[in-house]
Amino acid sequence: MKTRERVGTVTAQTRADDPVVAARGFPRSFVFGVATSAYQIEGAHDADGKEPSIWDVFCAKPGAVEDGATGNVACDHYRRYRDDVAHMAALGVDAYRFSISWPRVLTNGSGVNAAGLDFYDRLVDTLLERGIRPFATLYHWDLPQSLQEMGGWTSSDTVDRFTEFARVVGARLGDRVRDWITINEPEVVAFVGHAHGRHAPGLRDPRQAIRVSHQLLLAHRSAAAAIRAEVRQARVGISLNLAPVHPASDAEEDVAAALRVDGYLNRWYLDPLSGRGYPSDMVAWYGGLLDAEAVSTMRGYQGDLDFLGINYYSRQVVRAAPAELLASQQVRVRDAAHTTMGWEVYPQGLSEVLQRVTRDYRPRAIYVTENGASYDDRPRQGRVSDPERTRYLAQHFAEAAQAISAGVPLEGYFVWSLMDNFEWNNGYTKRFGIVYVDYATQQRIDKGSARWYRDFLSARSRV
Repeated sequence: MKTRERVGTVTAQTRADDPVVAARGFPRSFVFGVATSAYQIEGAHDADGKEPSIWDVFCAKPGAVEDGATGNVACDHYRRYRDDVAHMAALGVDAYRFSISWPRVLTNGSGVNAAGLDFYDRLVDTLLERGIRPFATLYHWDLPQSLQEMGGWTSSDTVDRFTEFARVVGARLGDRVRDWITINEPEVVAFVGHAHGRHAPGLRDPRQAIRVSHQLLLAHRSAAAAIRAEVRQARVGISLNLAPVHPASDAEEDVAAALRVDGYLNRWYLDPLSGRGYPSDMVAWYGGLLDAEAVSTMRGYQGDLDFLGINYYSRQVVRAAPAELLASQQVRVRDAAHTTMGWEVYPQGLSEVLQRVTRDYRPRAIYVTENGASYDDRPRQGRVSDPERTRYLAQHFAEAAQAISAGVPLEGYFVWSLMDNFEWNNGYTKRFGIVYVDYATQQRIDKGSARWYRDFLSARSRV
């Protein structure tokens, strides 16, 4: 089916963003949830023995964060978690994907901080009391600063420390938490943080970035084994930020650039996690930047995934640009809708990614572990209207339903994000939440998209 026809079909199916229509494409067993991460919402940056993370340090660098903001308070979730869980329950979500702050749980990256671990114990109990299934992410970018000072993710010792972190958390929460995600978006950790300098730790060294990407894959495998050793019937996955990569033209150099970006963003992680080792074209492209031993190690590597988490926001359209690391450059698509992040709204890319991964890699199960959009939301007379986000979600839900009908083993979908929060190097200038947060008062207000999601979740029981 042609793309233009498919877009029209989605629009027709979700006319007026009808939640009842949207709900028809999903089986009753399907898991719908919301997602957050620790540094983005918890605040309490030095409470109860929590140590600094690389993001605490990065935020203190002049110019590192767009509005000079920090996660010191964020959404104050550390103190308000019971109210936030009650808010989730009122929405009717099945599950909550959250992350566990490593520097809150362990001191110096290894010694147990009982007070920090107790917080997650209470959070999990509160979720279960409300009938919400916990999905725990071990690493969502907040590496303890003490470990960064000893080499961070370039050091094999950090892999060992991460494994111990997984063991400690699994032993404490594993009697109630079955679903685990080891690492969120290793590409962002490795390259945005170590090659482009836009995220913590703010380095600009492509060689280190490639090494970090390798170390993160080793950390996934080791932590997964630790979780399985501690948790009966554990289900362990990893969350990758994936996207279709399309050439800006039919020119040979643009097609080649798109293949390289696909290798960098998608195949560099999917291939080894599926037991294929690193893709040979990217090994050749990186050349001397990549350690030969790492290539050899990946030949015997197995990701052993119970499920694959996919974070999807948009596609990438690229053209050749010789001066760049991948000799490519992303192109802004004309006459397309974009979010305030500058990302093209391209719902059909979700189905494209889901079907491609299913066809090429045959995962046991898939979850959309993040999907959402940033828009400029403002309260008016006590309400927040965000029709663009509602439309975005409705269209992406329709694509997910279409993927299920095409045979994709999609079992769940997490909206990013539950509430507005600290958006990394963009600070508080971008709002992804379906719940509006007034940071001065910490008031939460359901946006139109939250009300639509609540109606959608309610409609599932009637179709």
